[in-house]
Amino acid sequence: MLNKRASLFLKKILPFFAVFLIFGCANRQNPQGGPRDHTPPKLLKATPPNMTRNFKAKTIQLDFDEFFKLTNIYQEITMSPTPAKLPEYNIRKKSIVINLKDTLEKNTTYVINFGKAIADVTEGNILKNFTYVFSTGSHIDSLSISGSVINTLTSEREKDATVMLFTLKQDSLLFGKKKPTIYTTTDTAGNFTLNNLHPDDYRIYALKETAPNKIYDKDNELIAFLKKNVHLTKDTSNVQLRLFKQVPQKFRLVDRRVDLDGKMFFTFNKPLDNPSLKILYPPDFDKQKIVDISKTKDTAILYMRNMDFDSIRVAVLDNNKPLDTTSLRKGKKESFTRVLSFQFNINTDLKLKPGTELTLKANFPVNTFDASLIALKEDSTDVSNFNLVRDTTNLKLFTLLYRWKQNANYTLTINEGAFTDIYGDKNRRVLRRFQVDKPENYSLLTLKVTVPDTAKQYIVELLDDQQHLLRSDLIHKNINIAYKNYLTGKYRVRVVYDENKNGKWDSGNVKQKVQPENIWVNDAAITLRPNWEQETPIAIPKEPTTP
Repeated sequence: MLNKRASLFLKKILPFFAVFLIFGCANRQNPQGGPRDHTPPKLLKATPPNMTRNFKAKTIQLDFDEFFKLTNIYQEITMSPTPAKLPEYNIRKKSIVINLKDTLEKNTTYVINFGKAIADVTEGNILKNFTYVFSTGSHIDSLSISGSVINTLTSEREKDATVMLFTLKQDSLLFGKKKPTIYTTTDTAGNFTLNNLHPDDYRIYALKETAPNKIYDKDNELIAFLKKNVHLTKDTSNVQLRLFKQVPQKFRLVDRRVDLDGKMFFTFNKPLDNPSLKILYPPDFDKQKIVDISKTKDTAILYMRNMDFDSIRVAVLDNNKPLDTTSLRKGKKESFTRVLSFQFNINTDLKLKPGTELTLKANFPVNTFDASLIALKEDSTDVSNFNLVRDTTNLKLFTLLYRWKQNANYTLTINEGAFTDIYGDKNRRVLRRFQVDKPENYSLLTLKVTVPDTAKQYIVELLDDQQHLLRSDLIHKNINIAYKNYLTGKYRVRVVYDENKNGKWDSGNVKQKVQPENIWVNDAAITLRPNWEQETPIAIPKEPTTP
């Protein structure tokens, strides 16, 4: 028998064990971690079955293997042909129930395309391009169109592009106004297939959207098309669609604003040939302006020496031809916060490219500078035989001339007040340390370019591994192009077939059925090694015919 003390202990401790067991069991959880689910929902059963002929049902039920969600139902899901009354799509546990609200046409194949509407609820894995097909007659349309979508500028295949099909009757009525009823999305390799098509004449397009409404309605979206109609009487394959960004026909100001530092910023919807700004109001203020145009010629920054105004009207011109006018407002006595600072042509490793001079670029136009407040040290020795030269065309740009030495440590000190901008603001003290980079970190690349036709013009472009354009050269004959002092790394060559010989790549136009100028990108990357002289043959292929 238990003694009284042990019996009392058990009476006290047993309730705690009971509570622990109850709550411990209640809080038991599934194991955490494990591989992530990448599988989209899978169709288990369709009622009536997919590809049903002599269809007479009013309701369709699609049963899946897991719980899912429907997103953007009336943007993603289409039924072709489109009935006057759209179907209802409802979720019932793991099923989609489709209620058909309209009378179906006789002897017609219908395709319900779910686009990207179906996704599982846990990881959001999308069941792309799932279709349910049925026919109200004894025949199901079975023709198909397949091919690929390629980005013109990169020559790379484009995934998740929408390929759209319109009959000739629909084309002028729907394209750019309403979403298509026949469409699909390219896979990860940029390939597409459109199935269950009826024999007819079609127009085919591809669209890479910024907003997923399947309508070409934004300037920054990429578009592709075939010039010829698709006369579909049998399966058609190897259709190639080349995406491009169309230059808008009509000029428009995308953005205009007065920043907190007082500069005025203008963004255009397209690059201009020779853009400029003119002050229309207040009177006589045009002579007070300083304008910075971006290299891409699609943005402009306006600085006003005289800020004594509450509104300003600005005209945008191209080749001195007015395109648009706009107005900006501010408080007449409004104050702005500015910090005069500088950018240097020194890389992230604090190295200056050998054979170049040090440049300083201010963030505001500079009115005056005092070179006596600028000091330069070579190692620990002060040097005075340098010269600071201002650019004659750019009030923000300066060059510091000096005979730079290898292996020396340089310290540039810009003391407070050395520079004064056009508003009277002075710089704070700036200290910049750097060295001249080693020549062996750079290479000489020579491209031995051969052209297929000397009667035509080509633009040879050198790109870095981030697809940034470094240099372009116009050629029309076999030539050697030398690139001196280029950093070690990987480069790629792109060639524009400059059909109209205007020295630039020209985009296409959908409405006018004009394709963009062809571009060829060399598949092989060029690797430059340290202290290396490399010759690379580039044989430009014959220009492909554009469909």
